[in-house]
Amino acid sequence: MNPDASQRLADVLDRELEAARQLAVTLQSERTALTGTSPEAVTEQAAIKTEWLSKIEALETERRKLCDAANVTMRSEPLLGRWRELMGLVASCRTANEVNGYIINARQGQVRQLINLVRGGSPVTYGPQGKTSSKALRALARA
Repeated sequence: MNPDASQRLADVLDRELEAARQLAVTLQSERTALTGTSPEAVTEQAAIKTEWLSKIEALETERRKLCDAANVTMRSEPLLGRWRELMGLVASCRTANEVNGYIINARQGQVRQLINLVRGGSPVTYGPQGKTSSKALRALARA
């Protein structure tokens, strides 16, 4: 690979690494917002996350074009360390995003249960064996 192509690829990888680091920070901030009480903070962090994902996607497209033009893979020795670091960061971001998704799903379930209670539905409780059961209690909607 010629030195110019190598340098351009290294530059793109460095920018992609920085974007992935910023995404990781944003995902942590999103998790904090999800466990807090401010819907505005959640919305803000989700928007920032989307921006970082778009930047990473654009850099990835640029990187692939450069690799195709230079006929190189990311297994080339001068780039391999950066590539491995990027893949590690992306994997940790994926995990963090999945955890945030679980938090969102849990919150949605809690909200559905509360709405069901307010509308007069039966609450779901857990018995001694850990199984769920619905017990008829006085509905809040009629209270």
